[in-house]
Amino acid sequence: MNPIDELRAARPAHLGDGPVDERTRAAELSYAMSRPRQARRRRKVVRPVWGLGLAGAAAAATAVVVVMAGNGAAPTPRAPDGGGRIATATDAPDGTGSTADPDGSGSTASPDGTAAPRVTLSARDVLLAAAAKADRQTESIGDYWHTVSVSRTLSTVAKGGYDMETESRDEMWTPSATGGEQWSRSQMLGTRPATEEDRKAWEAAGSPEKVEVAVPGKGGSLVLETGTASGKVRTSHSPLVDGDKVFWLGRNVTMKDLRGLPSDPDDLKKWLLHSYEGHDTESSSTPMASDVWLFKVSAGLITDMPVTPQVRGAAFRMLAELDTVKVIENVTDAQGRQGTAVSIEERIKSGAVLENRLIFDESTGRALANENVVVKPGGLQAEFEPGEVFSSTAVLEAGWTDDKP
Repeated sequence: MNPIDELRAARPAHLGDGPVDERTRAAELSYAMSRPRQARRRRKVVRPVWGLGLAGAAAAATAVVVVMAGNGAAPTPRAPDGGGRIATATDAPDGTGSTADPDGSGSTASPDGTAAPRVTLSARDVLLAAAAKADRQTESIGDYWHTVSVSRTLSTVAKGGYDMETESRDEMWTPSATGGEQWSRSQMLGTRPATEEDRKAWEAAGSPEKVEVAVPGKGGSLVLETGTASGKVRTSHSPLVDGDKVFWLGRNVTMKDLRGLPSDPDDLKKWLLHSYEGHDTESSSTPMASDVWLFKVSAGLITDMPVTPQVRGAAFRMLAELDTVKVIENVTDAQGRQGTAVSIEERIKSGAVLENRLIFDESTGRALANENVVVKPGGLQAEFEPGEVFSSTAVLEAGWTDDKP
C-alpha cells in the first residue's frame, strides 16, 4: 500500500464525532469546500467526498505546508502570464490608475514633481475592484467543470525533528449534466526537505530515502519516500452524490443550484448563512464566528466553483462588507505568482490565532490560491513562527471543457 492510501485508510470515518486536529482541518479546508458530502446512514447529514485530488487531501492530513509567507517587500506584481500589471493599492477601486498614478506606472509623484503620499486602499476598496473585474469575465459552459490544483504539505520527521515538504497535483472533472460521473486524477510530485536548514538536518541523518513522519492527531506515524521524482498518476471516478450533487457550499448543492445563485451580495449572503449553525465547516463541536464561516465558504465559491461571473463578483462585494476582513498586498503564492490577499483571522481553542487568506489577481479578479498562516502560535501550531504559511492550495486552472478525462 502506498503512503497516501495508508493515510486515507487511517482517516476517521466521521469527522463530526469528536474534535478535529486543527492543522489537518486547515490543510484539508479547500477540499471540503469543493466536494459534495455523502449522506450518513442514521441521519440526513452529509460527509465530505474528498475530491479535487484525493491524494492531495490525504497527504494534507500528514500535517502542514511550508511555502513563502509572501507578505514582505516585492516588486510591482504582474499578472500570472507576465502580461498586464496587477492593480496595486495606488489604483482606484475600479482597477484604473489613481490620480496619484495616472499612467499606471506605479509612480506616486504629484503634478508639481514632488513625492506624493502613497494611497493605501481598504480591504473594501480592493474587494470592490476585484468584483468589478470578476463581473467582466466571460464563460462558455461545457460538458465538464475542470480544475487543476497543486497542494504542498509539511510533515515533521519523527526522529530528527526536521520537516519534509510533500507536493501533489490534483485534477477534477465535474459533469454539467445530472446523472454523470465525477472524475479525479492525482499525482505525488515528490517529498523533500522544506527549508535549507531542514536539508542540512536531513543530510546529517544520512539523506535517508525513506523517513517516518508523525501523523498529527492520530498518535501514529507514516513512512514517506523522499525525492523529487513524480509518482504514478492515479485516476478514479464515481457517480454524483444522489445523482446530482456536485459541490458543498454550506450544504450539498447541484449544478443548477450553483448556476442559479443570487448575484446580489445581500441575497447571496442570506442564501449562504441559511446553512450556518454556529460551528465550523468540519466539526459541530467547534464554535466559529459567522464572519469566519462566511469567508471560508465564500473563498471556495470564488476559487474553484462553476458559478457565473456575476455571482463571483457578488461574493467579492459580500466580503467587502465584513469589517473583520483585511488586505495584504504583494503576496507570492506557492507557485511564485504575485497577487493580493484578503484575509480573516480565526481563533482556535488551543489559543492559536490563524489567518485564512484568499489570494487573487487584481487585474482579472481570478483566484490564485487559498492559504493558512500562523498569527499566534499555540496548540498544534506551537512549533511555527508568526507569519509562516502552514497550508496552501494553488489553483492552476478552473474552467469549462468538453474534453473527457
